[in-house]
Amino acid sequence: MKPAVKRRRLGLRLLLAALLLLLLANVVAFNHAWRFTHFSAEPGTHTANPEQLSLADKLWVLGTGIKNPKPRNGKAPAFFFQTVGISSANGRLESWYSPVEEAHGTVALFHGYASDKSRLLTEAAYFRQLGFSVLLTDFAGNGGSEGYRTTVGYREADDVAAVVQWLRERQPEARLVLYGVSMGAVAILRAESELGVQADANIVECPYGSMLQTAQNRFQSMGVPTFPMANLLVFWGGVQNGFPAYDLSAEAYAHRVKVPTLLLWGTADPRVTRQETDAIYAALAGPKQRRDFPGSGHEPYWRRHQAAWQSAIWEFLRQPE
Repeated sequence: MKPAVKRRRLGLRLLLAALLLLLLANVVAFNHAWRFTHFSAEPGTHTANPEQLSLADKLWVLGTGIKNPKPRNGKAPAFFFQTVGISSANGRLESWYSPVEEAHGTVALFHGYASDKSRLLTEAAYFRQLGFSVLLTDFAGNGGSEGYRTTVGYREADDVAAVVQWLRERQPEARLVLYGVSMGAVAILRAESELGVQADANIVECPYGSMLQTAQNRFQSMGVPTFPMANLLVFWGGVQNGFPAYDLSAEAYAHRVKVPTLLLWGTADPRVTRQETDAIYAALAGPKQRRDFPGSGHEPYWRRHQAAWQSAIWEFLRQPE
């Protein structure tokens, strides 16, 4: 066989192998994106965080995707509350409303990805201790709210807007503070940047810089090259759920947020980097404060730094409006 013919055949085989690898990568990314954004109705345990998985578990998750049962509220508040339903563009939301007498205002609390409002009971109790009424809400697809889908902050901004409207209709003159963790923080920033939501103050914990960056961080924590899998994951997540996933960026939203904002971040966070946090903080257009918590990861900061966390919030909220 002539050398030229051998080279053409080899080139053709290499091309076919590359196309097959690309097809396989897209199939895997499509499956991951679906499992990441769609909760299952069957009860079970969510796949552990990447940094907690063994090598064998990481390989299994890379091949099959995460287990993602719908988050359920673990316990009810120990303080007085009433369950209320709030209509959102994403369906009916379940909220816990707990008013206090002669309140300084109301704090609306929003949880993170694959979580629910019962995870914020410690935070809510502290806000009540400071004299604020509280409203805790399950995003659509989570806890007691309708649906089984999440868009990791994009459509959740519609839920933030619905909650703010519900509160403004009932207490139009009261001070309104929005408190969000991770995905909840990003949803708040988008609601204010793009949906016309106006609060009086924000407290945002560990918002991620962008959807692409958080996908890259996730693959890095599993020891996997970020390209092209992170890019494909974001692409298919947007296609499956009908939203511009590449445009989901807390840094971009922050440029249009003029509300006084307190930004909190843990220095050991494997899923939100210092670079992301610095960029979001620099972009915030209004009055701002920041507090870093040494050694804390992607977790509630009151666990390791209760006094410092409480102090940061108290000092921020006591500032004149």
